[in-house]
Amino acid sequence: MSDMPPLPRGWLRVVEAARHAEAIKAILDTPPIAPRDDGLVLFAEIGSAQLLPCLVAIKSLHARLGRGRVALLDDGTLIGSDRAVLAQHCGDPEIIVAPGSDDTGLSDLPGWRALATVLERRSSEYWLWLSGDGVTLGPVPEVERAVALNASFLMPQDQVPGEPIPLADFCRATYPDGPVDSEIAARLESRLGGIERPGWRYLRSDSGLMGFAAGGPGLRSAAACRADLEQLVAPEDLCDADAARVAASLLLASENRTVILPHNRYGHASTASWDIGTSFLHFSDDARHADARYAEASQTAIAALLSQ
Repeated sequence: MSDMPPLPRGWLRVVEAARHAEAIKAILDTPPIAPRDDGLVLFAEIGSAQLLPCLVAIKSLHARLGRGRVALLDDGTLIGSDRAVLAQHCGDPEIIVAPGSDDTGLSDLPGWRALATVLERRSSEYWLWLSGDGVTLGPVPEVERAVALNASFLMPQDQVPGEPIPLADFCRATYPDGPVDSEIAARLESRLGGIERPGWRYLRSDSGLMGFAAGGPGLRSAAACRADLEQLVAPEDLCDADAARVAASLLLASENRTVILPHNRYGHASTASWDIGTSFLHFSDDARHADARYAEASQTAIAALLSQ
């Protein structure tokens, strides 16, 4: 038995990511996206380290939708060769430089800068924000219908999500013992009842897939939402990407026509099973490489792309 200590978690992530990239390198052999300027934008934040997984996420979803163009937010790490690959595979996509907080009124940290980009640009196009570690495995009729109706959508986090409900009702139902002091999402959610905005509602959602209808509320609403959240926790705690997810969920759940995707077909890999009826899975947590499911799902999506 080896007496070598285990690798530090940060190093292990690098090793796991490299193994995953090797397992999915066939994404580079799949046909390029043929973009359409038809009012739909597939959007993701991307960096050099996430190049291949993000290609799987974007190309597997675009193939199922059969429409839209691609826009990507550079996290500041893309290099020339990355941009060449993206141009070849994503139809010469728009690559956006992250806006600064002074420009948007929001944080310029991960999650917030992507949210700011979507809200700033949704005035005349439907923006579909997807995570670079998601995989589309089957038809997505609910997403297609939401886009066709120009209705925003959320992917629920809970297995029995219900509908968005008023903030105070959400807190009473989900946190009956009152505010909690744990990770940032729970801290915010358990205090949402302290926001006094009539008509605002909430639903726990997953950041893997979110739809922002064209013409919906923009940066002004987001800045107001962030200001409200700053009254609930220390402002520096909002730097976490999960805080941006709570803000996005709050904004979309408060719109009048938001569609809730069915959890049995759109889910997080840690809570959802994967079978022939699965449409989309999000592999976002640190355990995404703990077994072979992420690589297997990606390879399944790649095989579907190669068979086109």
